[in-house]
Amino acid sequence: MGEEPVVEATSNRSRGDRSAKVRGLRRGLVVLAVTFALLQLVPYGWRHSNPPVRADAPWPDAQSAAVARTACYSCHSNETHWPIYSYIAPASWLVRRDVDTGRAKLNFSEWGQNSDAHDAADAVANGSMPPIQYTLLHPSARLSDDERRALVAALRAMKNDSGHGGGDG
Repeated sequence: MGEEPVVEATSNRSRGDRSAKVRGLRRGLVVLAVTFALLQLVPYGWRHSNPPVRADAPWPDAQSAAVARTACYSCHSNETHWPIYSYIAPASWLVRRDVDTGRAKLNFSEWGQNSDAHDAADAVANGSMPPIQYTLLHPSARLSDDERRALVAALRAMKNDSGHGGGDG
């Protein structure tokens, strides 16, 4: 009989430990939920715009234009597709930054202004474009070897197009 209270005490203590862990977990979840809600109030990333297309890139053929629209235009044009997660912080911040950076570097919708097709061709050829974080979320943007070669050739041909700014100046 002397040992029974010890078992009960151990049992009560483990129940108390469990309930303390549950309370801690609940508090943690509440803190996460409140933090997530507050993040939505940060006014960066959730206003999306697609300015008008001023001068579309002079694609040499329909195939390369289609590949570029699938793999490049969401970040490098004024025809960005804004997925649902681009409205939810913190993902909205990352998407907004990527689109702003992509449009500043090369914008197929404003061809002739910052239109460095040579650098774009090099980036596609070496595999740094489209970036892995983009293709993980957008599998249709993954380029086959043939698509990569066709896009590189098209970008290089556009660079040499006499009516448009290239990357040599």
